[in-house]
Amino acid sequence: MLRAIVYTSNTGYTEEYAKLLGEETRLPVYSLADAGKRLEPGSEIIYLGWIMAGTVKGYPKAAKLFRVSAVCGVGMGKTGSQISELRKANNIPESLPVFTAQGGFSLGKLRGVYWLMMKLMSMTVGKNLAAKTDRTPDENDMLELMQSGGSRVKRENLKALLEWYGSGAEKPNEAV
Repeated sequence: MLRAIVYTSNTGYTEEYAKLLGEETRLPVYSLADAGKRLEPGSEIIYLGWIMAGTVKGYPKAAKLFRVSAVCGVGMGKTGSQISELRKANNIPESLPVFTAQGGFSLGKLRGVYWLMMKLMSMTVGKNLAAKTDRTPDENDMLELMQSGGSRVKRENLKALLEWYGSGAEKPNEAV
Protein backbone atom coordinates (compact mmCIF):
# COMPACT_ATOMS: atom_id res chain seq x y z
CA MET A 1 0.00 0.00 0.00
CA LEU A 2 1.30 3.44 -0.93
CA ARG A 3 2.45 5.35 2.12
CA ALA A 4 3.72 8.69 0.79
CA ILE A 5 4.96 10.94 -1.96
CA VAL A 6 8.67 11.62 -1.71
CA TYR A 7 10.51 14.24 -3.73
CA THR A 8 13.81 15.98 -4.38
CA SER A 9 13.59 19.55 -5.66
CA ASN A 10 16.20 22.12 -6.60
CA THR A 11 14.28 25.21 -7.73
CA GLY A 12 10.89 24.35 -6.24
CA TYR A 13 8.97 23.07 -9.27
CA THR A 14 9.20 19.41 -8.22
CA GLU A 15 8.11 20.34 -4.71
CA GLU A 16 5.06 22.11 -6.18
CA TYR A 17 4.14 18.97 -8.11
CA ALA A 18 4.62 16.78 -5.04
CA LYS A 19 2.25 19.00 -3.07
CA LEU A 20 -0.33 19.02 -5.88
CA LEU A 21 -0.10 15.23 -6.05
CA GLY A 22 -0.48 15.03 -2.29
CA GLU A 23 -3.66 17.13 -2.47
CA GLU A 24 -5.09 14.85 -5.16
CA THR A 25 -4.14 11.54 -3.52
CA ARG A 26 -4.36 12.57 0.15
CA LEU A 27 -0.97 10.94 0.67
CA PRO A 28 1.57 12.69 2.92
CA VAL A 29 4.38 14.51 1.11
CA TYR A 30 8.01 14.48 2.28
CA SER A 31 11.30 15.68 0.90
CA LEU A 32 13.72 12.79 0.47
CA ALA A 33 15.76 14.12 3.41
CA ASP A 34 12.69 14.14 5.69
CA ALA A 35 11.27 10.86 4.39
CA GLY A 36 14.24 8.96 5.77
CA LYS A 37 13.22 10.16 9.24
CA ARG A 38 9.44 9.84 8.82
CA LEU A 39 8.92 6.58 6.91
CA GLU A 40 9.95 3.02 7.65
CA PRO A 41 12.61 1.61 5.32
CA GLY A 42 10.94 -0.23 2.47
CA SER A 43 7.74 1.83 2.62
CA GLU A 44 5.95 2.07 -0.71
CA ILE A 45 6.18 5.54 -2.29
CA ILE A 46 5.71 7.58 -5.42
CA TYR A 47 8.98 9.38 -6.15
CA LEU A 48 9.35 12.76 -7.88
CA GLY A 49 12.75 14.17 -8.77
CA TRP A 50 14.08 16.95 -10.93
CA ILE A 51 15.73 16.05 -14.20
CA MET A 52 19.35 17.03 -14.73
CA ALA A 53 21.40 15.76 -17.65
CA GLY A 54 19.06 12.84 -18.19
CA THR A 55 18.97 11.69 -14.58
CA VAL A 56 16.16 11.89 -12.04
CA LYS A 57 17.92 13.43 -9.07
CA GLY A 58 17.57 11.44 -5.87
CA TYR A 59 16.05 8.36 -7.49
CA PRO A 60 18.94 5.98 -6.66
CA LYS A 61 18.80 6.95 -2.98
CA ALA A 62 15.00 6.73 -2.88
CA ALA A 63 15.13 3.29 -4.52
CA LYS A 64 17.59 2.09 -1.87
CA LEU A 65 15.52 3.38 1.05
CA PHE A 66 11.99 2.69 -0.16
CA ARG A 67 9.89 0.60 -2.49
CA VAL A 68 9.29 3.01 -5.36
CA SER A 69 5.98 2.29 -7.11
CA ALA A 70 6.21 5.07 -9.72
CA VAL A 71 8.73 7.71 -10.76
CA CYS A 72 7.98 11.19 -12.06
CA GLY A 73 10.78 13.33 -13.46
CA VAL A 74 10.25 17.09 -13.54
CA GLY A 75 12.19 19.11 -16.09
CA MET A 76 12.03 21.71 -18.81
CA GLY A 77 10.78 19.31 -21.48
CA LYS A 78 7.17 18.79 -22.45
CA THR A 79 5.04 16.66 -20.11
CA GLY A 80 5.13 13.03 -21.23
CA SER A 81 8.45 13.37 -23.08
CA GLN A 82 11.80 11.72 -22.32
CA ILE A 83 10.26 8.67 -20.63
CA SER A 84 12.27 5.97 -22.40
CA GLU A 85 15.48 8.02 -22.07
CA LEU A 86 14.94 8.51 -18.33
CA ARG A 87 14.13 4.84 -17.82
CA LYS A 88 17.35 3.82 -19.55
CA ALA A 89 19.64 6.48 -18.00
CA ASN A 90 18.36 5.76 -14.48
CA ASN A 91 18.12 1.96 -14.79
CA ILE A 92 14.42 2.06 -13.93
CA PRO A 93 12.86 -1.40 -14.38
CA GLU A 94 10.31 -1.82 -17.17
CA SER A 95 7.73 -2.88 -14.57
CA LEU A 96 7.93 0.53 -12.86
CA PRO A 97 5.73 3.31 -14.30
CA VAL A 98 7.64 6.43 -15.32
CA PHE A 99 6.05 9.83 -15.90
CA THR A 100 7.37 13.29 -16.69
CA ALA A 101 5.97 16.74 -15.99
CA GLN A 102 7.15 20.07 -17.32
CA GLY A 103 8.37 22.21 -14.44
CA GLY A 104 10.06 25.44 -15.31
CA PHE A 105 13.32 27.33 -15.43
CA SER A 106 14.77 29.92 -13.11
CA LEU A 107 18.46 30.60 -13.46
CA GLY A 108 18.24 32.85 -10.39
CA LYS A 109 17.20 29.92 -8.17
CA LEU A 110 20.18 27.77 -9.19
CA ARG A 111 23.50 27.76 -7.37
CA GLY A 112 27.06 26.65 -8.01
CA VAL A 113 27.75 24.10 -10.70
CA TYR A 114 24.05 23.81 -11.60
CA TRP A 115 23.88 27.55 -12.30
CA LEU A 116 26.95 27.37 -14.51
CA MET A 117 25.74 24.29 -16.39
CA MET A 118 22.31 25.76 -17.07
CA LYS A 119 23.74 29.17 -17.98
CA LEU A 120 25.95 27.53 -20.60
CA MET A 121 23.14 25.28 -21.81
CA SER A 122 20.67 28.15 -22.14
CA MET A 123 23.26 30.21 -24.03
CA THR A 124 24.20 27.48 -26.52
CA VAL A 125 20.85 25.74 -26.96
CA GLY A 126 18.99 29.05 -26.74
CA LYS A 127 21.20 30.58 -29.42
CA ASN A 128 20.64 27.59 -31.71
CA LEU A 129 16.88 27.64 -31.13
CA ALA A 130 16.68 31.41 -31.66
CA ALA A 131 18.48 31.04 -35.00
CA LYS A 132 16.16 28.28 -36.17
CA THR A 133 13.47 29.59 -38.52
CA ASP A 134 11.09 26.61 -38.44
CA ARG A 135 10.68 26.10 -34.68
CA THR A 136 7.90 23.86 -33.41
CA PRO A 137 5.54 25.11 -30.69
CA ASP A 138 7.50 22.99 -28.16
CA GLU A 139 10.77 24.57 -29.30
CA ASN A 140 9.22 28.04 -29.01
CA ASP A 141 8.17 27.20 -25.45
CA MET A 142 11.66 25.93 -24.59
CA LEU A 143 13.24 29.09 -26.06
CA GLU A 144 10.87 31.28 -24.05
CA LEU A 145 11.75 29.37 -20.87
CA MET A 146 15.47 29.77 -21.52
CA GLN A 147 15.19 33.47 -22.32
CA SER A 148 12.63 34.57 -19.73
CA GLY A 149 12.35 31.76 -17.21
CA GLY A 150 9.03 30.83 -15.71
CA SER A 151 6.89 28.04 -14.41
CA ARG A 152 4.87 25.49 -16.37
CA VAL A 153 3.61 23.73 -13.23
CA LYS A 154 -0.06 22.87 -13.53
CA ARG A 155 -2.29 20.16 -12.17
CA GLU A 156 -3.13 18.84 -15.64
CA ASN A 157 0.53 17.84 -16.13
CA LEU A 158 -0.07 15.15 -13.49
CA LYS A 159 -3.00 13.64 -15.40
CA ALA A 160 -1.24 10.42 -16.50
CA LEU A 161 0.23 9.85 -13.03
CA LEU A 162 -3.15 10.44 -11.39
CA GLU A 163 -4.84 8.07 -13.85
CA TRP A 164 -2.26 5.41 -12.95
CA TYR A 165 -2.84 6.06 -9.25
CA GLY A 166 -6.62 5.93 -9.69
CA SER A 167 -6.38 2.61 -11.53
CA GLY A 168 -5.11 0.86 -8.42
CA ALA A 169 -1.52 2.08 -8.31
CA GLU A 170 -0.24 -1.42 -7.60
CA LYS A 171 -0.34 -2.49 -11.23
CA PRO A 172 2.32 -1.43 -13.75
CA ASN A 173 0.98 0.97 -16.34
CA GLU A 174 1.40 -0.81 -19.66
CA ALA A 175 0.76 2.38 -21.66
CA VAL A 176 3.67 4.24 -20.10
